[in-house]
Amino acid sequence: MEQQRMGIIDIGSNSIRLVIYERTPQGAYRVIDGSKQAGRLSEQIDGDGKLNEAAVDRLVGTLHRFRLLCFLHKTDRIRAVATAAIRNAANREHVLQRLAKETGLMVEPLSGKEEAAYGFLGMINTMEVRDGFLIDIGGGSTELSLFRGRELIRSVSFPFGAVNSSRRYAEKGNLDDKSLSELESVLRNAIEAEPWIREAAGLPLVGIGGTVRTLARMHQAQIKYPLPQTHNYVMRPEDTEALFASLRGLPLEKRKKTPGLSKDRADLIVPGIAILRTFFRTCRADRYLICGAGLRDGLFFDLALPSGGRLDDPLDYSIANIGALYPDAPQPHVDQVNRLAAALYDELAPRYPLGGEAACWLNVASRLFRIGAGIDYYQYAKHTFYLMVNSHLNGLSHRGILISAAVASYKNRSGARQLHHAYKPIMDDDDLEAVYRLGTLLQLAVALDRSESQPFEGLEADIRSNKLLLRPIGQNGPMTMERSEVDALADDFRKVWGLTPVLENGR
Repeated sequence: MEQQRMGIIDIGSNSIRLVIYERTPQGAYRVIDGSKQAGRLSEQIDGDGKLNEAAVDRLVGTLHRFRLLCFLHKTDRIRAVATAAIRNAANREHVLQRLAKETGLMVEPLSGKEEAAYGFLGMINTMEVRDGFLIDIGGGSTELSLFRGRELIRSVSFPFGAVNSSRRYAEKGNLDDKSLSELESVLRNAIEAEPWIREAAGLPLVGIGGTVRTLARMHQAQIKYPLPQTHNYVMRPEDTEALFASLRGLPLEKRKKTPGLSKDRADLIVPGIAILRTFFRTCRADRYLICGAGLRDGLFFDLALPSGGRLDDPLDYSIANIGALYPDAPQPHVDQVNRLAAALYDELAPRYPLGGEAACWLNVASRLFRIGAGIDYYQYAKHTFYLMVNSHLNGLSHRGILISAAVASYKNRSGARQLHHAYKPIMDDDDLEAVYRLGTLLQLAVALDRSESQPFEGLEADIRSNKLLLRPIGQNGPMTMERSEVDALADDFRKVWGLTPVLENGR
């Protein structure tokens, strides 16, 4: 498979962004470069509704720099899109013609529904959530969608966002009681024209875009959250309300010092959250769910994947992608360990139930346990944990990511306790017991292919007295190394499971 690279340029109403994606020869996708330029295009609209020429001049310069980056990275294709500020500008055609003539880029002005659809695609391919509302608060517009059974049902684009709302209601980013009341009244009146918004109470409000990611980062900094990842982060409505009240009470210069809040968003965050909380209340949502993906990811999936870019299983896709990014581990060995771990779990789970997600955690761990060897074989467990926690394991909660990574990197109970202590606000005591059991089970599966030669095709496991009898099926090679490794592991396995594993002769 040939290496391919593509650039995605998103000309937003607040920021202009470039992301360069690469498909590796192994078929994995990853981001290899990116750039961001503050544009504030929604602030550059004059009284006639036109984007002023000075703003277009700056935009041309930004796109020239982005094109140079794409050229240096030898991208095969560049896709550039524009959202609300250009889409709604009275001189839209003039702006697009200037951009085409002076940069060589044919910029696509996305409609509100197209923007919502691409945002939904980016979200649904990176999260395991079936039903909910999706909100994207941009600089000049807000898109709201309803999805059921992972299918987009309705969507609407409203002509207000963090930048134009700040310009109209929040002088220097400060939103007083009168201005807040006026903004909320405008929002509610616009929402009233879409009665379907009130007809699906009790769903999560999934947020994409800079406002919700910033909200999550601020909350994580406030509570000293140990996992610096906003994707799939859950927030309660009372936490959002408390942060909103705190930020409103700060003058702009003090607000800029808030941990988790970038200075270039300090004047936008209060009106942005005001929009977010109004929609939350109107939708009668039950929680906030932050998504780290969005429009650019949706555009990427639309270009890179067949069948409209939809994934049936985001977790399976991301596991395969991570494995392909770190291809040093011998795949036949990894596949064998994965099969053996599943067979062992099927035998032990009925007697030692670990909860509905345990099989998923073990599957993830047994497919990725060797990725750290690409950094250093002798300490691959430590590197595996780091890579799993800091990669895009989409479809798992933060708790699920940590447990899966702890199982994949398991060496002993002492090491597991140290990880549990470091991440205790996310992992509870029952999770530590699951890591013990699944970690030693994975160790046993690895031991059963210690030679990495797959000396047998299948496995039968049977519990008798205090022994776990292991009978290989379809033996096609010597099992000397496997038997020695199982014997060496027996004591640790017995301490966790109360069973001594015994590798019998194959048949």
